[in-house]
Amino acid sequence: MPAFRTDAPPPASFGDTRPHLEFAQKAFILDRDRLLMVRKAASDPYHPGLWEVPGGRLEVAGDADLDDHIRREVWEEAGLKIAPGPPFHLWQWYMPGRRRARPGGRPRPIRVVAVARLCHPTTREVSLANQTATDHLADLTWVPLPEIDGYDLIPSLRPVMRAFLLMCPSPSPPAAPAPSTPSVPATPSAASTARPAVPRARPPFSWFPRDLPDLPAPG
Repeated sequence: MPAFRTDAPPPASFGDTRPHLEFAQKAFILDRDRLLMVRKAASDPYHPGLWEVPGGRLEVAGDADLDDHIRREVWEEAGLKIAPGPPFHLWQWYMPGRRRARPGGRPRPIRVVAVARLCHPTTREVSLANQTATDHLADLTWVPLPEIDGYDLIPSLRPVMRAFLLMCPSPSPPAAPAPSTPSVPATPSAASTARPAVPRARPPFSWFPRDLPDLPAPG
């Protein structure tokens, strides 16, 4: 599984304060050739107005396991039910914290180690109604894969998005028409044995088990 700067040092502004470690998951929810993305609200303290994918930090006391964790995050941020899939990228980032190692000491920074997972939607209707006060989300939308480059992403997600897009299959270009040649009457024996060339169909691409139900096409 690719990793992005897992050995990156904490920012110099944190000094010698030991970071507090937390774990996060991000859901790359792919529906045919569209990815679900969410936009941070203007009230977000770190990345107002930027885009990312649903996900967040593990609640140690509340999440039963990692699948339960990512299902909860997606339900809160997008109102969507999913089938969690495999991880494909590992990375980390640092952020300011509020906990103090000792009274009167500096707040401990947070070191977040994160995993990106491919997920499949089992419902399609999305909503922001379930988000918590700390989510700070203003919008969400299904984005066609060729249009993702037009969205301004939060900095830590940019290399992960590049890794995701490299994994996605590209549509095959149409075959060039064969050059025309003068028609020659075929002999009966040649005509009876000639077989037209049939292009080989490309098998459907999927990261997910075949027994997952397919959703109806959007109206």
